[in-house]
Amino acid sequence: MDALMERLRAGRSTGWGIFHPGSGPMIVGGLMLMISAFLPWVHVTLTQSLIGEAFALRGTDGPGVATLALGFLALAGGLIPRRRLAIAHAAVAGVPVALIVVLQIWNIIAASAQTAWGSFLPGMGVVLAGGAAVILIRATVMMWRRWMPEQGAAARPVRA
Repeated sequence: MDALMERLRAGRSTGWGIFHPGSGPMIVGGLMLMISAFLPWVHVTLTQSLIGEAFALRGTDGPGVATLALGFLALAGGLIPRRRLAIAHAAVAGVPVALIVVLQIWNIIAASAQTAWGSFLPGMGVVLAGGAAVILIRATVMMWRRWMPEQGAAARPVRA
């Protein structure tokens, strides 16, 4: 508790406190990933003629579980005022989610091409996860370029 209060006192002089330049995008991106896990990722319209309504695959039925975990990782990284650690949190959350979304879109296109075109459609969950991945990757690049390392960080001994 003392370390947190010390960081808050030290942060008042710079205006950041425990937050850093990428905190906002990382918190927003993390929350987007958490919400996207519970939304529909794929709408299957083939079932409309069989049962009278379209079938929706939720994110928690597949890759949404990973995006939920990575969302918590991004949210935690938004509250860590260490440069390298925050950049790693944003990158480790953003890049895999981007790959998951691209793979999911590829699967939707492939399944739709094999059946009647338009029988598989992306849901709001995959769109929200894609947007969160873009925000997190952009936050990673922004922090890498603009957030200067602490002065004297090279002079400090590295602890094993």
